[in-house]
Amino acid sequence: MAGEKTVETTGLLGWIDSRFPLTSTLKAHVTEYYAPKNFNFWYFFGSLATLVLVLQIVTGIFLVMHYKPDAMQAFQSVEYIMREVPGGWFIRYMHSTGASMFFVVVYLHMTRALIYGSYRKPRELVWIFGVGIFLCLMGEAFFGYLLPWGQMSFWGAQVIVNLFSAIPFIGPELSIWIRGDYVVSDATLNRFFAFHVIAIPLVLIGLVAAHLVALHEVGSNNPDGIEIKSKKDKYGRPLDGIPFHPFYTVHDILGVAGFLIIFMAIIFFAPEMGGYFLEFNNFIPANPLVTPLHIAPVWYFTPFYSMLRATTDDFTWVLCGAAVLAAIVMFLRHKGLVKLIVPVILLVVAVLLRGIDAKFWGVVAMGGAVVLLFFLPWLDYSPVKSIRYRPGWHKALYGIFFVNFIVLGYLGTQAPTDIFNLISQIGTLIYLGFFFLMPVWSRLGTFKAVPDRVTFHAH
Repeated sequence: MAGEKTVETTGLLGWIDSRFPLTSTLKAHVTEYYAPKNFNFWYFFGSLATLVLVLQIVTGIFLVMHYKPDAMQAFQSVEYIMREVPGGWFIRYMHSTGASMFFVVVYLHMTRALIYGSYRKPRELVWIFGVGIFLCLMGEAFFGYLLPWGQMSFWGAQVIVNLFSAIPFIGPELSIWIRGDYVVSDATLNRFFAFHVIAIPLVLIGLVAAHLVALHEVGSNNPDGIEIKSKKDKYGRPLDGIPFHPFYTVHDILGVAGFLIIFMAIIFFAPEMGGYFLEFNNFIPANPLVTPLHIAPVWYFTPFYSMLRATTDDFTWVLCGAAVLAAIVMFLRHKGLVKLIVPVILLVVAVLLRGIDAKFWGVVAMGGAVVLLFFLPWLDYSPVKSIRYRPGWHKALYGIFFVNFIVLGYLGTQAPTDIFNLISQIGTLIYLGFFFLMPVWSRLGTFKAVPDRVTFHAH
């Protein structure tokens, strides 16, 4: 830090430091990285996500030692791991349960970012890298889901890949290219295996590194949404900051201990979690001639799957009306080029909504629901970051959004009915409206004064 004497390392550590920035890196990112002193339990989930990533990589390596990426042997190789390999059942359940726990942790991590405004300036890149990680996780989970070659794996992949055929002009060829065949087959299994084991993990690790570097460059956010770098002592240390080590390493160990207790309890007592973590149909070998009664993706995809199913031909009329209304609002409330360009784009979308098959718009709704997250830093016009200082009805709005997301997730696991489809359509409108109307509602209401210094209560 500024004003402090630099101590040179000697011996083996000095030899390494003269050739590799080991000590300086540890200081910059651990021992002399100052984090806000008011972190709470919501800040466990970043380190827990890193822990689960490491567990997934390590258990994946051990599984690959015995797994056979072959349509004739894949299911039997998983059974061999479960029954014959010493400790194989434990490694397999760590990996399958770890996939679900990864999404639990990441969803909670993103929830914290939403409620405390961690996507706001100057952390836009941190958020963008984070959403990129989320997309990679979805791809990694999808490709890995086919590998056990069970009934639900096979038919789930068949349904999802067929969705790409709804894209105008290039859809049918694109779905064939993704499968590597006209149907889900050995070629599909091999390319999914390559993506799951090599391609996506490399991108994922790169994005995680970029996410952490960007975070440590601008500093961590906190529950008050105050920039601690704005007030420093004579040594250049934030007055409201404490070194990450040892304070938050010990803090995170508590979170890790609690997480591992829950994680191991699930592995030993309920690895299938009632069919949500591992579907019962996936314990049956894939059979192209027998279609399961109800095909649904794993729970962490189901909120977006509900939006896909909700987009029927009738529902496109509702979306068309919403696009026209949005065009009118944009025309009345803005000036300059935005006043002309955005309404024209929205009107074109309204026309296309009735001119292109509803299945395509379902795919757009499902994908757009995730892509929207990238633009969140530029949709929020609130004068404060943290939910602590927002109007009470903002908190209620966030609560409705989170409950709606859970309801959509549940509906995506159930067989479709008329009433479930209606609820899914309402939920889709709430989800999309939350983001599209954010530039309007986020600036409304009476906001509380943000304190000059962070508020800290020992816990």
